[in-house]
This record gives sequence, structure tokens and C-alpha cells, in this order.
Amino acid sequence: MTVADELTPETPEDESEEPIKKRKNGLYPGVSDELAESMKSGWADTELHDLRPVEQVEHTARRRAALSARFPGERLVIPAGNLKIRSNDTEYPFRASVEYAYLTGSLTEDGVLVLEPTAEGHKATIYLLPRSDRENGEFWLSGQGELWVGRRHSLTEAEQLYGIPASDVRELPAALREATGPVRVVRGYDAGIKAALTDKVTAERDEELRVFLSEARLVKDEFEIGELQKAVDSTVRGFEDVVKVLDKPEARTERYIEGTFFLRARVEGNDIGYSSICAAGPHACTLHWVRNDGPVRSGDLLLLDAGVETYTLYTADVTRTLPINGRFSDIQKQVYDAVYEAQEAGIAAVQPGGKYRDFHDAAQRVLAEKVVEWGLVEGPVERVLELGLQRRWTLHGTGHMLGMDVHDCAAARTETYVEGTLEPGMVLTVEPGLYFQADDLTVPEEYRGIGVRIEDDILVTEDGNRNLSDGLPRTSAEVESWMASLKG
Repeated sequence: MTVADELTPETPEDESEEPIKKRKNGLYPGVSDELAESMKSGWADTELHDLRPVEQVEHTARRRAALSARFPGERLVIPAGNLKIRSNDTEYPFRASVEYAYLTGSLTEDGVLVLEPTAEGHKATIYLLPRSDRENGEFWLSGQGELWVGRRHSLTEAEQLYGIPASDVRELPAALREATGPVRVVRGYDAGIKAALTDKVTAERDEELRVFLSEARLVKDEFEIGELQKAVDSTVRGFEDVVKVLDKPEARTERYIEGTFFLRARVEGNDIGYSSICAAGPHACTLHWVRNDGPVRSGDLLLLDAGVETYTLYTADVTRTLPINGRFSDIQKQVYDAVYEAQEAGIAAVQPGGKYRDFHDAAQRVLAEKVVEWGLVEGPVERVLELGLQRRWTLHGTGHMLGMDVHDCAAARTETYVEGTLEPGMVLTVEPGLYFQADDLTVPEEYRGIGVRIEDDILVTEDGNRNLSDGLPRTSAEVESWMASLKG
């Protein structure tokens, strides 16, 4: 990465406090008048015409209409967020807020969607950073200049892409400070926008906006379902990539597994949807093992929990537990088959009109039966379930909603989510597991250090469900056969 040498990236707002005196051309030392003049001209007109709107433009318009109907007469402000510093003068890769992306289809930093109340409902405007100004040096001296970060769409191009009138985001804070009437903002993404609204918003009212946008995503439309299927299909190929390298000498570390899957995510998608869990051996018993710094040994299991995120920010979330040498040992197979049986029960319970909790209860019952059968805890099963004794080894809930966030719709109210009813179009994970910690003295030694989770992405349909990730095998026999075919 290049640095700007002695060129200061931004002009301070108060020039009287500027420690370095500018040249007469208005720029900083090291910039001659001749160079400044040269940089103003000689650039081709690159305005793009007849751009095709983003694929989801009809869906984003419908979503904004639903938002408008919910909050009539109120100004609604939904920021994309800003770049975050990673180290010194470098930033983390940017990911737009899901609320902003869901309502606009735009993924650029510093954007803000504003819905202004009108007599008919709301007028939407998307505020963005426009093309860099060549005249004032912004193009090549500013940290946000296009010479440094790449070409941006012009405001006219943005209007074509997103189907929303576009304005310069730098003018928005002042406009918000002068605005009157009730305002709501999605908090946590843009401190500058929040500061401009400090005396106009309340935490309670803003939370109502966040909750509404979270619950709006509970039922996916056809575009969203298609994007989730794309994410899952790429994820399936990523798992195949991992299996193909498992017998290679260089694939002896979890980090190599992580990098193998990441390559697929970057080639076919925007990124990984969350930090990959590449947990080999006893690391599989740590639910969120993302250090991925351990060895990958023949004879152990590899728990791979990973998902590709599409360019529209929809993510898969799939887990398979694989025998590293291609064959389950007897005890590994016993635990794996128990988890598979629990997952089968959980998936069968995903039905339209059913309770959200049903799939969790069904899977937990099977696992409780297994630990009683194996003599790990005293029955009967009803007692075990009532006291939650199986949870020493099952640990977590059996699934969650999936979408633009890996744990989607997290701000939804309890009564509409975990205590709610399943509807066609909902997408959730079903992911039971059994985890026997390496230092758990309550189980026979042969169990210790074995962790198994099987996770699939399930779409609720009109007449039942569809497994979006059925491109990956699930039974122990199918897993062994599949691995053999990829290594052959």
C-alpha cells in the first residue's frame, strides 16, 4: 500500500488553527502551482450512461413503502456507516449496515438513506459522497479522493442504480440540524449523523425503528431466497475445496483450512459471512473456536463451520464434522449418528404454522435420549429435559434466523421471533451438537475431546421445508463416501 508522503489528506475546517501554512494555490507544501494546475485538467469524461438498476430495486422500493406506512409523518434516517481504522492509516474492509443495504441495495460507505415525510407518505433520498472534485485537489490529495480509493459513482449514476434521488452526503448534517418534526435514526453506524440529531431523537423511538426493520426481514422475498441459495451453493464448493486438501502435507494446520475456504468466499462472493470455525480435535468442543491455530491430525475430527457471503451481503451458515482421514472411528460414528438423528428430528419440526421453538425441542429430546442411553446421566428422559441436564454436552440453542446477518433479525421482539410462529419464507439454521470436553471427567475417556455439530440452512415452504444446503452429505456413511470421491 502506498502512502501520500508529505501530502496532508484533508483540509482542516478551521484554517486559523492549521499548523502548516498553505501555498497560494490553497494546497500544502510539496505541491507546486504547476502541478496543482496540471492535476485539474486532462481527464477524460467517464460518466456512465444507461446503467441497469441493481437487481433488487423493486424489492427495496416495496420495503421502503412498508417502512413509510409504519412511521407516517416522521423523518427516518438510515446510515450505511463509515470506515473504521484498523491500524494507523489503514481501514477495515467496509460492510454497509444491513438496514441501509436492505432498503437501498447500496453498499458504499458514508451513505445515508433519508425518508422525508410528505402528504402522500415519504420522499426517499439517498445521500452519497459524489465524484471527487478535480478543481480543489480533493481528487488526489484527500484520503477519500478517487485517485487513492478508486472511482465512485456520480450522483446521477447512483439514481439510475438504486432508483432513488441522490444528493451530496456532506450537505446532510446541516440539513438535519435545521430539520423540524419527529425524527428517528438507526443508531450505531454513523456518529456524525447521530450528533446532528442529538436534540431531536430518543433512544426509545430509535429502538422502535430498529426493531421494525429487524422484524421486516423475518420473512424473505424471492430475491433474498435466491441470494441465500447462491451463498449456500458457493459454501458447498468451499467445503469440497477443504476435503480435497485434507490429505495434503501442507494442510496440517487449522489456518490452512481457514485459508482454503476463504479463497472460495473471495472468488465467488463478497467475503466470508462470519469468522470461520476450523476446529480440529478437541478444539471442536469450543463453540466459537476462531483462533484456528491448532494442528489437523489424522484420526481426529474437523468441525468446519463456515459460510460464503454474497455480493448483496446474504450469508450461508453451514457446519459439517469430518473425519480427517476419511473414516469415522466407532466412537466418533456413535456420537455423529446421534447428532444426525437429532438434526433429522429438528428439521422435520420446521413446518409452517409450527412454533419456532419446536425444532429445538425435538432435537434436544433426541440428544437427551442418547445421553441417558449411554449412561452419561440418569433418566428418565423427561427428568433430564425438565432439569436441562443434557445441556452439559449440547450447550447451545439448535438454530437461528439467517439472512443478511448470520444471526439475522436479532433485534426482533421475543414474541415475534423465539416465541413466534414459523411462516413460509423464513430461513433458519438447524444445528444440534454434542461436545465432550477433553477435561470432562463425568464421561468415559473415549468420549473426551469429541465435538460434533451438523448444521443446515432450512427454508420454510408452504407445505413443509426445503434444505438449501442439501448439496452436502449428512449421514456418516454419505460423508465417508463423499470424502473418498473427492480425494480419489
